[in-house]
Amino acid sequence: MQTRPSRLYLPKFEAAPQTIFEYLLARFPQVGESVWRERIARGAITMSDGNTLEEHSPYRYGITVFYRREVSSEPQAREEPVIIYRDSKILIADKPHGMPVTPSGEYVERSMLVRLQATTGLPDLDPMHRLDRDTAGLLLFAIDRDARRHYHMLFAEGRIEREYLAVAHAPDPLHSADWRIENRIAQGEPWYRQQIVEGPINAITEIRLTCLRSGFGWFNLFPKTGKKHQLRVHMVSIGCPIVGDPFYPTITAKRDGAPPLQLLARRLAFIDPLTGAARDFVSKRELLFQ
Repeated sequence: MQTRPSRLYLPKFEAAPQTIFEYLLARFPQVGESVWRERIARGAITMSDGNTLEEHSPYRYGITVFYRREVSSEPQAREEPVIIYRDSKILIADKPHGMPVTPSGEYVERSMLVRLQATTGLPDLDPMHRLDRDTAGLLLFAIDRDARRHYHMLFAEGRIEREYLAVAHAPDPLHSADWRIENRIAQGEPWYRQQIVEGPINAITEIRLTCLRSGFGWFNLFPKTGKKHQLRVHMVSIGCPIVGDPFYPTITAKRDGAPPLQLLARRLAFIDPLTGAARDFVSKRELLFQ
């Protein structure tokens, strides 16, 4: 199945690379310089200004780069996403740990979107929000192109209730059982990590401790905004990093047999913007520590 091109927005940097080619090499080190050179040579990468990318094309923030992910050989996915609801407008699927939502790096056919497009025969299927690759749980997809904006606005306007479960390292005793974290999250170092910075609030999470035992805490998380890595960063901010997190509080190498990130998008609830019906979906997955 031919998927839609992937999009890469070129962000603003204080010290930007000289060329877009340099940025691609740094952004996707696993792909390899020779692969990018070959794609550029055959005109397989285009830009939102209508030009085809060349090796010397200067870096310009605000430009979007379009390309199709190409992986010569992919192993089979270890686990498939499970469809828990589908009608003519939307699809709700349960994502396993370790599966990216959209094609990324070596994950093309193994990405959730491509797997669902293949199994459902719906090439226009489109995710209305994102989950980290390491996070499991529920995602809402739009089936009908005309309906996308209505469901996207549920997230943009905060008209959807999202509940996550997390198991985290936690001191005993904790000085609180309820938190409302409000701060600003921005890109950190390296680029794939996020950090709390000064400035206007853009990230809000309500956190509730439900159980504390033997150095671990079980938490319900209710994000009110949707910044990248928001829940992971906010859990670290209260002194309770999520079990299995390879990025926070420090970057750590994954060990064989180590548990996946113990974070699950458990529930989605909203009033359907097209029918007015109350929707309430719960993941069938569980965390290893439950």
